[in-house]
Amino acid sequence: MESPSGSVILTVSGTIDTTNVDDTAQFDLDMLRSFPATSFSTSTIWTDGVHMFTGVPLALLLDTLGSTGNTLRASAINDYAIEISIDSLEDAAPVLVYEMNGEPMHRRDKGPLWIVYPYDSEERFRTAKIYSHSVWQLDRIEILD
Repeated sequence: MESPSGSVILTVSGTIDTTNVDDTAQFDLDMLRSFPATSFSTSTIWTDGVHMFTGVPLALLLDTLGSTGNTLRASAINDYAIEISIDSLEDAAPVLVYEMNGEPMHRRDKGPLWIVYPYDSEERFRTAKIYSHSVWQLDRIEILD
């Protein structure tokens, strides 16, 4: 995998087979945009109204990196961290979102990356556990055994 040419917005470490900087996989925004994108509209408990979100399905990203762990630790810029079972990831949810309403996400708007589920699509995405997985200002993912 090529190294990022722009500012690094995500570093993935741990039990992965594909790396580009030492033993990590680092991504700039253009690298994340090179993956097949998923878009959906949903409301959130943190924003007003319905918004269109676009990003990379988290399962696709981890599959591409050859993840072999059972759990991921998602961490934000402010060091908020949550562990998510990799078995709970689906093809379409959650999505590592980099655009909201067609615009890149900025730190003041929960960016540059936010783990988002299609909350409005099914009741199972509107639980305290799922909301706790919705890390905004995400900048690190560690794959654990």
